[in-house]
Amino acid sequence: MTHTWQIITAVDAARARIATARLAADLGVSVVDRTRLVTALTEQLRQCLTKGGAWRLTLGTAPPSRGDDQPRLRVTVRPDPDERPHEEPTWQAQVPAPEPGGRPDTVAVRASPPALAEALFSADEDTARVLDALTEQEALVAFHREELHQTNQGVLALHAELDAAGQTQRELFAAERAARTEAEEARRRLTFLADASAALTASLNHDEIVRLLPELLTPTYARTADVWLLGDGEAEPSHAPRPAAAVLAARTGRPQYAAPQPGGLPGVEDRPPSALHPTRPLLCLPLSARQVPLGVITLTPPGDGWDPDDAVMLIELARRAAIAIDNAQRFEHSRDIAETLQRALLTELPVTPGLQLAARYLPATHGLNIGGDWYDAFRQPDGSLIAVIGDVTGHGLHAAVMMSQLRTALRAYAVDGGSPGRLLTRLHLFLHHLQPDLYATAVIARFRPGEPVLTWAAAGHPPPVLRTADGRVHTLDAKPGAMLGVPVQQEIEDHTVPLPPGSTLALYTDGLVERRAYGIDPGIERLTEAMSTLAVPDPNGGLEGAADRVLEPMLRDSEGEDDVCLLLCHVDGETAGTAGEPPVP
Repeated sequence: MTHTWQIITAVDAARARIATARLAADLGVSVVDRTRLVTALTEQLRQCLTKGGAWRLTLGTAPPSRGDDQPRLRVTVRPDPDERPHEEPTWQAQVPAPEPGGRPDTVAVRASPPALAEALFSADEDTARVLDALTEQEALVAFHREELHQTNQGVLALHAELDAAGQTQRELFAAERAARTEAEEARRRLTFLADASAALTASLNHDEIVRLLPELLTPTYARTADVWLLGDGEAEPSHAPRPAAAVLAARTGRPQYAAPQPGGLPGVEDRPPSALHPTRPLLCLPLSARQVPLGVITLTPPGDGWDPDDAVMLIELARRAAIAIDNAQRFEHSRDIAETLQRALLTELPVTPGLQLAARYLPATHGLNIGGDWYDAFRQPDGSLIAVIGDVTGHGLHAAVMMSQLRTALRAYAVDGGSPGRLLTRLHLFLHHLQPDLYATAVIARFRPGEPVLTWAAAGHPPPVLRTADGRVHTLDAKPGAMLGVPVQQEIEDHTVPLPPGSTLALYTDGLVERRAYGIDPGIERLTEAMSTLAVPDPNGGLEGAADRVLEPMLRDSEGEDDVCLLLCHVDGETAGTAGEPPVP
């Protein structure tokens, strides 16, 4: 009979020890021998556990040896043969083992007190019960260990989910940052496009727009920018050498990109590098308006190339710049026509004995404000001289044409005679029926030979200013009539004022005295001051010099937004009362 136990842990050792004690008891081993065997085995197992590794305990019976009449119980402890097959047994012991039910060794019984033996035996029994309890506890611990393992697995899974969620969140944050960066870049481009468009359209001078365009683009969107405008609106290149891509862009109206490597820009055609600039990429953007090529803007990149979104923005800016240039050129053309017509219609002042005349006309320099202001001077059949100055509402070519019609109508009405008030009344009816939506203002002054009296009338116009020979200045602000052409019936009244020799009358339009900042009244006061300090006629330049000396202080703060007309009428001191010519028969 052989029993074998594998010893790895202290629990394995305790179980083997108890099993050995029980088996020894069953085989009739005396209490003393059994106690000694178990004690020695316990000490040996403790050493084995201290050394570590796997051990094997073998318990078996051996037949009686020679000279011995009892079988023996043999206990062997050795390393596990599966791990160390060639190791010798570490410890061996054997005790007499009578048959079950045989008499125990009397010597052993007498040598061991019954109480001690029973206590030791009982201790082994108690130890067995403790080991059983430990086995249950071990099972419980194993259960809790499994629960803990499952919990750990759950925690690990939770950590994995948290890591995955964290990674997803980081990816979302990165996507959000990329989207925010892209939105900021788009907003930057749109802001630049809006600001640049406002700057380009603020001017009506195409040369200024051409100068401003490179300043807007460099150095953020281009290292260099060259604007090439076609001559007279024709799509043929000038004699100066131009890149082939620029010529092609002018002819086709499509953006071109000339570089050693394709740019892949949206809406842009790739071309070989330019022979003029073989190492520099060129982006040639056509300037076209109303399907008419105006020119090309050629750009070199600020770095290695352009971002596709930047290229789209530059194409749009070129389109808006072309519209601004086209509007400026059309405006300049219309302004030149209106100014030419205006100057052609201005009267050459008549030479009248005893009366000097000097006139100035300055067209507006900003905006299309040319064409509404006018002056005239002519003689009536009775020899009287009519001096008139007026302003037609509106500007441009239409106002210039309407001014010419009023001038012609006034001259026609004056042939029949009539006072200034009567002439203005007839002009009012004429304008109301001819152009119901157009209005005008005017002042007419009549100088009659032999009469030191000035007769005048006004219709919605700034009052004349009269300077007498003693240097005093009077504003002729008698009640004027309403504007010419307003939908009311009116009879414009005549007004008279003494006109001693040496007097100077100033007729003017609102462009001379009116400013946006402070209105018209302060301007009239400034004009009276300028007239009061004026030497009329100017000793150096006569009445012409006096006109220039009046304009100089009055136009210092002018922004050139409106036409300016000034008509000076000076009655000579020596020939006063005899001015004029004989009546026309």
